[in-house]
Amino acid sequence: MDNNVKWEPGDWLKVRSIEMHTGGEPLRVLTSGLPEIKGKTILEKRRYFREHFDHIRTGTMWEPRGHADMYGAILTEAVTPDGDFGVFFLHNEGYSTMCGHAIIALTKMVLDMGIIIREGEKVTLRIDGPPGRIISTAYRKQGVVERVIFRNVPSFVSIKQGEITLNDQLICFDLAYGGAFYAFVEADDLKLDLETNNANHLISLGRMIKQAVSEKHEITHPFEKDLGFLYGTIFTGRAELPDHHSRNVCIFAEGELDRSATGSGVSARAAIHFDRGELEPGHWITIESILGTTMQVRIAEITDYGPYRAVVPEVSGTAHFTGSSEFWFDPDDPLKEGFIIR
Repeated sequence: MDNNVKWEPGDWLKVRSIEMHTGGEPLRVLTSGLPEIKGKTILEKRRYFREHFDHIRTGTMWEPRGHADMYGAILTEAVTPDGDFGVFFLHNEGYSTMCGHAIIALTKMVLDMGIIIREGEKVTLRIDGPPGRIISTAYRKQGVVERVIFRNVPSFVSIKQGEITLNDQLICFDLAYGGAFYAFVEADDLKLDLETNNANHLISLGRMIKQAVSEKHEITHPFEKDLGFLYGTIFTGRAELPDHHSRNVCIFAEGELDRSATGSGVSARAAIHFDRGELEPGHWITIESILGTTMQVRIAEITDYGPYRAVVPEVSGTAHFTGSSEFWFDPDDPLKEGFIIR
């Protein structure tokens, strides 16, 4: 948090938001009341916001306005000549590098609310995000976005069958990137139940695995230093429905449990399954969340990305509006910058 923030007497900050969810995972889009966010690239804008306005992140993500599993996004102007808009993402720990559920929700938001005016049943948007260009296509019926498919950044496997030891137990993992780095662990190997009644245990174990992998392995992005860190742990397991491929439960940031199947996570899953020879380009698979909600993913292209043989994934999902808010920050409130209990 920026401890140099000065709250002047009587200087109330008022921030408005649009509230949404994708597959049950919340998205709080901060739409007005924000200061100027300087920077020529999205990463520069994210860095500027973190250094000067992190109290807005904590104030809107943490209690009493949010909760430990809240997630947010801030729209910016495009930073490329052909971009439609830019975005960076907020959560309980800080700032993520990519967020698929947010891309799906934001695509619906900017079109359904008329922030971007485009005609037709199929509309494609060019989005500037922290990891690079994301192409998002909305499919509309009677002017309302019903489904979104976005083409993610190149995704790849960086560690195959890595090992860590927790409490004298050997744990195997794959490290893969889908716009963010995740350690993937098979739930059956640990006899884990990927259901909501096991959420606290999954959060605790996911945090420990993330810490252990981060301490043992250097995690680097081939082109951008700011993207080179372990974002979370994803437990993979058997799907509840027979026509679904599998289940994803992602524990990210400071113990957040993703309610959706995780867009960047299923992108990284596509890279893993391609590397194993289990997924051919063009074939859609359906991956469940801890709630049973789903995202679909397929491989659109194969490419070289630095030293990696990578896939370019496409992810499909749906989002819904849940409301709008105006948050007030009283300069005399001792808890105005929020608090977190995890």
